[in-house]
Amino acid sequence: MYDSWFFNINFMGHNFKNLRIWQRSMDFTDLAFSYCKDLPYDERFNLIDQINRSSCSIPSNIAEGSGKRTKLHFAEFLTTALTSAFEAETQLLICQRRNYGDLEQLNLCLSLISELQKMIFVFREQILKGDDK
Repeated sequence: MYDSWFFNINFMGHNFKNLRIWQRSMDFTDLAFSYCKDLPYDERFNLIDQINRSSCSIPSNIAEGSGKRTKLHFAEFLTTALTSAFEAETQLLICQRRNYGDLEQLNLCLSLISELQKMIFVFREQILKGDDK
């Protein structure tokens, strides 16, 4: 589904900013922050904060993991990024159930987070199959 060229891999010394998964996760973060602007004010310390934190956690963990010495350590940070993506999706689904925010933006967020989950999972599996553990 996703080949290594898709992720722009030059492991052990690559620049995380060149990773497609990092770029797409930054797109998601921007979209999530934009979506949260229309959520009810009384959710600012609950759903808004949770969505913002989990969306920031995804690219942050990809970036941090890319600087680790081994592929196994990088894969651990990709797992954390993946769990943050599931967390963000759950929070967005709560918004959907409560009819919060702009429906079009919400659907874009849900579509992008689903794409990211697949990308992170596949990339992590490719990293784990490498011989530098």
